[in-house]
Amino acid sequence: MMKKSGYFRRTGCIAFDTGGASHEVIELHIEGVRYAIRRSDLVRAISGRVSVQVEALVHNWQYFLGQVSGLAQISASGKALNIDLFTTGNFTVSLQALRNVLYGKERNAVIVRIPELREHFCNRKVPYDQKRLEAIV
Repeated sequence: MMKKSGYFRRTGCIAFDTGGASHEVIELHIEGVRYAIRRSDLVRAISGRVSVQVEALVHNWQYFLGQVSGLAQISASGKALNIDLFTTGNFTVSLQALRNVLYGKERNAVIVRIPELREHFCNRKVPYDQKRLEAIV
């Protein structure tokens, strides 16, 4: 089951990269940590199916883009944006909700965690009364 882990938010804030260039960014709040994707890169990713960088967002009198924390790309079905954070895990957001945030119809879009595949297999228990088949070779 997918569980809410954060949200996308368009605040219109400007962040500076390491070269001093300013970029309009879309904020991501995932599990209490603030990240950013450059708005121009996000629009390009939605239209062209390319990967974009998810960067740490640092606030020190102004907003600054920090180190690259992950990658984001459109899903295979084309209905969602998948976010792969290197240390935290995999997340997704509906493309329709994201477009509403990008073009000013909404302020927030919900981000949910993609469940790990291992969780499904670890929880499977064999019933006590199930027959065991033994083979003699």
